[in-house]
Amino acid sequence: MPDFAARRTMMVDTQVRPSDVTKLPIIEAMLTIPRERFVPGSLTEAAYVGENLQLGGGRVLLEPRTLAKMLDMLDIRLDDMVLDVAAATGYSSAVIARMAEAVVAVEPVAALADDAESALDAESISNVILERSAANEGAAAHGPYDAIIVQGGVEVFPEALAGQLKDGGRAAVMFLEGNLGVVRLGIKTKGTIHWRDMFNANAPLLDGFAATREFAL
Repeated sequence: MPDFAARRTMMVDTQVRPSDVTKLPIIEAMLTIPRERFVPGSLTEAAYVGENLQLGGGRVLLEPRTLAKMLDMLDIRLDDMVLDVAAATGYSSAVIARMAEAVVAVEPVAALADDAESALDAESISNVILERSAANEGAAAHGPYDAIIVQGGVEVFPEALAGQLKDGGRAAVMFLEGNLGVVRLGIKTKGTIHWRDMFNANAPLLDGFAATREFAL
């Protein structure tokens, strides 16, 4: 039987800490949540590798380094309500749940949402609300949110999501520009989100987050 606890420690020591992520709540959460239970059975052995895990249908589980750095940017606090967009199998939501008051996870793909629900239940994580709806619509009924994180690439950040972020709230989003992905931190001030480039990463473009194409004759 693989020693997954040892692999979690190695993941944190070789992927997370060297990326200048040192906040104790993030370290503690990533050392505690069993990532192997949030991946399809065929990927269990690869659960802790330092790359995006392919979940099929153009969806991935973000590599630990990318997720950790996004969480570091957000500076999540114990009284925060967090929206986890395109939460896939629920790993990111489980990690955030140890750092925040509550997490609303939005996942439109039924099979992924089923896996997330099963894994969250198995880990007795009770402060995650799972919504099976379009990722680009968020979950306005539970908002507004102190922080929003998107688990995949976007070309545009939809107005529907921007409107669900509290004034003073933070967003961590990976914007795709050609073959380059840039993770940006957004801070909402007086109704407008101001974005700042933070680091490079990559993931597939999520459904519903493509820019509108203009065709010229």
